[in-house]
Amino acid sequence: MIDLSCKNWFEKLKDGRPPLPDNLPLDRDEASAAVTIFEKLRLPDVPGQPLLRDVAGQWAKDFVAAIFGLVEMNEDRTLVVGRKVRKYFQVVPKKNGKTTNSAAIMLTALLRNRRPNADFLLVGPTQATAELAYDQASGMIAADPWLRKRFHSRGHLKTIEDRKNGSKLRVRSFDNKVMTGVKPVAVLVDELHELGKIPYAQKVMAQIEGGIIANPEGFVVIITTQSDEPPAGVFKDELEHARTVRDGTFIGGESLPMIYEFPLDMQAADNKPWQDPAVWPMVLPNIGRSITIERLLPKFREAREKSVEAFSIWASQHLNVQIGTAITGEGWRGAEYWPRCVDRSLTLESLIERSEVAVLGADGGGLDDLFGACVIGREKVTRRWLLWCRAFAHPKVLDVRKDIASRLRDFEGEGTLAFCEVSEYIARIAEIAAQLRDAGLLPENNAVGFDPNNIAAFVDALALRKIDGAMLRRLRQGPALSPALWGLEHKLSDGTISHDGSALMAWSVGNVKIEVRGNGNMATKQAAGRAKIDPVIAMLCAAILMSWNPLAAGVASSPWDDPTFSLVAA
Repeated sequence: MIDLSCKNWFEKLKDGRPPLPDNLPLDRDEASAAVTIFEKLRLPDVPGQPLLRDVAGQWAKDFVAAIFGLVEMNEDRTLVVGRKVRKYFQVVPKKNGKTTNSAAIMLTALLRNRRPNADFLLVGPTQATAELAYDQASGMIAADPWLRKRFHSRGHLKTIEDRKNGSKLRVRSFDNKVMTGVKPVAVLVDELHELGKIPYAQKVMAQIEGGIIANPEGFVVIITTQSDEPPAGVFKDELEHARTVRDGTFIGGESLPMIYEFPLDMQAADNKPWQDPAVWPMVLPNIGRSITIERLLPKFREAREKSVEAFSIWASQHLNVQIGTAITGEGWRGAEYWPRCVDRSLTLESLIERSEVAVLGADGGGLDDLFGACVIGREKVTRRWLLWCRAFAHPKVLDVRKDIASRLRDFEGEGTLAFCEVSEYIARIAEIAAQLRDAGLLPENNAVGFDPNNIAAFVDALALRKIDGAMLRRLRQGPALSPALWGLEHKLSDGTISHDGSALMAWSVGNVKIEVRGNGNMATKQAAGRAKIDPVIAMLCAAILMSWNPLAAGVASSPWDDPTFSLVAA
């Protein structure tokens, strides 16, 4: 078992060194041979077509050494009989030679291959993306007379064939048929962050990783930039696992991470220290070669001037800054402060224990929508607001909204979203209300607030639990919820509110777009259809009720109303 952690990764980035573990157990001969081949390849689309030896950074060469050096050889060193690492995960910003390095790695793999008729795959989220690396590889072959004799580039088939042993490097788009008929020696997956948006991506990655096991020398390389949306699906899973390996909290796997990013607390800091160009070289390994600070600055300033959304996307792609809460120029101001107010210890049970009164907000639409539920409790003594939100959905939403299906599955895994029939999730939300009532926290009036439309079944479910009459409040929607938007903004900005930090609510809050209607503001979706805000609307409904300063029905409103209290001295 190899410890693949690199706990001093940030110190290495500050020193301009690759964030790879020290003293990797490399087979030095194999690593050296692979790097030598890598260095002899030429850049096909640069004047003079220079050798990678002269233009590639040491970070790229170290990555190649790790890929080809973490192997076990037979006694006469003619065959790779095993691998110490089978998966390599690299996150690097745009314009840092990602496509060129991908092509060069796969050509190096072909040239170091000992298996006749072996398959090598270039896989991308689309055929066009995968073809970019193929075109670079084909250009490298065309730039070298020796390689032209060794390889046959068949452009119409997007295949490079080794004339010596019949092995092939082929382009495949990322779908369920990617592994049909092949047991590849090596697979390079490009732009995994785009695959996080594909609902079946996890299955395909499992096929790829399972397919290479047939060959003892088999390996997978993933090279990607950060996502231009909050990480989701297979990309989120791979990124989080890679961080646990890098940080030493997971030991014993077969994945080697190489992540160029700022620490997450630095990314989330209020003063945004990553905006200082002086720190950019830490995450730009190819600085001074394929990219310079001077070339980045104009677009940096332009994106910052346009909107927060444009700036967030620019930072995610060029500095690998992770988007946690997507905020736009028309977004809700409260979203800026949302990440500051996280209390990971907050659960429904702890909210009940800590609160003197609590209300419930609910909002839902059709079968292709979410049904949001939000409890807001007012903390004893401090009067701090405690937020706990959940969402429910009919399974049909996964078919109707395929573009967000993988993200919704992430929330299901988080435990903040449940897929079930309408009758079941309405009953479950009604049970939450009953739990608050039984704890003596619901007020006698205006305890449960909701959109008056399409809510009859919910009202019936509440009535079955004797929550009815004045306890229910049908709330006008749209601009009528403006006081909740403004009030929550203030409470988030001054830190008098706490939430449990769920990814579901970070996403929902980030989806909110503010439209001015008359004298009020209206919360709408950033992107029609795919951006869901139902849990946020449920939160606004609960906030309206809590802003009316309710008293719990289960507690005396004052000592004067307490029947055990006497004005007469004993």
